[in-house]
Amino acid sequence: MAENKNVVIAQSGGPSPVINNSLRGIIETCKMFPGKFEKLYGGWHGIEGILKEELIDISMQREEEISLLRTTPAAGSIGTCRYKLKSHQEEDFNRSIEVFEVHNVGYFFYIGGNDSMDTANKLAKLAHEKGLDLIATGVSKTIDNDVGDSEFKLIDHTPGYGSVARYWAYNIQNANEENRGSSPSDPVLVIQVMGRRIGFIPAAARLGDPNREMPLQIYMPESGVTLKELTDNVNDELKRSGRLIVVVSEGFDVGNIGEIKDSFGHTAFSSSSLTVQQIIVNHLNKVGLKARGSARGQVVGTDQRDTMIYASTMDLDEAYKVGQKAVLIAVEEGSGYMATILRKPGLIYNVDYDKVPLDLVANSEREFPKNWITSNRIDVTDDFICYARPLIGEDWVSVPIVNGRQRFARFDKIFAEQKLDKYVPQAYRKIQ
Repeated sequence: MAENKNVVIAQSGGPSPVINNSLRGIIETCKMFPGKFEKLYGGWHGIEGILKEELIDISMQREEEISLLRTTPAAGSIGTCRYKLKSHQEEDFNRSIEVFEVHNVGYFFYIGGNDSMDTANKLAKLAHEKGLDLIATGVSKTIDNDVGDSEFKLIDHTPGYGSVARYWAYNIQNANEENRGSSPSDPVLVIQVMGRRIGFIPAAARLGDPNREMPLQIYMPESGVTLKELTDNVNDELKRSGRLIVVVSEGFDVGNIGEIKDSFGHTAFSSSSLTVQQIIVNHLNKVGLKARGSARGQVVGTDQRDTMIYASTMDLDEAYKVGQKAVLIAVEEGSGYMATILRKPGLIYNVDYDKVPLDLVANSEREFPKNWITSNRIDVTDDFICYARPLIGEDWVSVPIVNGRQRFARFDKIFAEQKLDKYVPQAYRKIQ
């Protein structure tokens, strides 16, 4: 690799409260190697920005704004996207390589989930085939915790999951206070949480009640519980406790709800004509509860993945170190790896930061361990609690406040000079 190559950093997929701290980790670590890295650019809204040659100049940003990335949630600093480079989109792939070449880019860091790792992997291989000296490195990110393998040998957990788990641990505690007080009229509260196909997010509700003191039932996509069985479970608990909180994954099977697919091919339940929560609440009230009052529900939106005040300080620190590790991998190991977190054995929580080949994690999707689901299929075991508890941290994150409002990082929109012709990404040409 020739010295003094430029860097492009991009983000893809759904955001998280800690994604920008991985970005900060990459930026600040790259600056430790002035003889290796020249200009730092951000793909404005992920791979779309690369295709459009919209590269925000990170090297020109103020140090204060870069520092504020730690407590800036979501992906507003350089943006994200849900644009996937599919195998047949040869023009998009070639355009990406052309943009890298014309801007003297030798390093590409892609922050995202399994689909993003696939994109990084394909770009690395194509660059090699075309003779471009490009090192592509993945930086893991997803609130779903679904990247990697089900044995946790490739990655223990992904940055972003600890914060969404903390969000639900605390929200369930508050929901329980509501349910305790209003149970004579509203004995059942049904809460829909994110989690299309994997149950790590709904499972985190148990962290709000590790000693199982509140009436709480958890329905994950893997549970295999029918709506009728759910109804029976609810009424059985009402007979015992007189009230109940039901946490249900958005991927719980209630039949066709008019869901649509996003550009990654993932089901977008938030855009459905109905919600799982609506169907369950309507059904419970229709068949009748074994208690006075009625069921009510709520669907929490994107705040579970973009609310900084619930961020886990442990998650923030690990996200930063994953970004740092990605840079070290690029410098010391070369192309084709993702920075990963591996848990050390023992009672005291500790991790190593390592690498895993992109080939192994590209388009991977782990499963929630079956042995972490209780035999009644409406709860998780103590083993899950032991796994997830360290990830939510201890203290509240300190968010800068100016004039009563949160102070987030704001990059100046200084872009690299565009040297190529205008380009429309292939998938968007049909809608022009």
